[in-house]
Amino acid sequence: MAVRKADATWNGNLGEGSGAMNMASGTWSGPFSVGSRFGEDAGTNPEELIAAAHAGCYSMALTAGLTRAGIEPTRVSTSARVHINSAPGGGFAIDRIELDCEAVVPGIDDAQFQEMAEATKTGCPVSAALASVPEIALNARLVEA
Repeated sequence: MAVRKADATWNGNLGEGSGAMNMASGTWSGPFSVGSRFGEDAGTNPEELIAAAHAGCYSMALTAGLTRAGIEPTRVSTSARVHINSAPGGGFAIDRIELDCEAVVPGIDDAQFQEMAEATKTGCPVSAALASVPEIALNARLVEA
């Protein structure tokens, strides 16, 4: 199976330094700093990249589950919000992830969709990798095309 790679470099001390994260594929690189991670400064941060990975994985995994069930979705769109907060005993921890999924899926009723969406919440590979996060919340809804 595939092995994916990214790298990050940090220069300087924590408070005044900065870094860059790069995808090995060359499709993306971005700067990060304490200000972009814990404030509103320009740049990215590890949590934003986790959110992108989780949203992408969830959308693909739900699509795969629907397809295996013989149901062809028109669109599955997911956004993820990753919360990082002070941890008990010091430091920081990701303590909540919110997945918000909107899907156009002809030929499925809401109960079946909710069951499949909930199963995907724990079944997608990124969700499984993030199992130590105390709460992964899901809001999934069917919409008309």
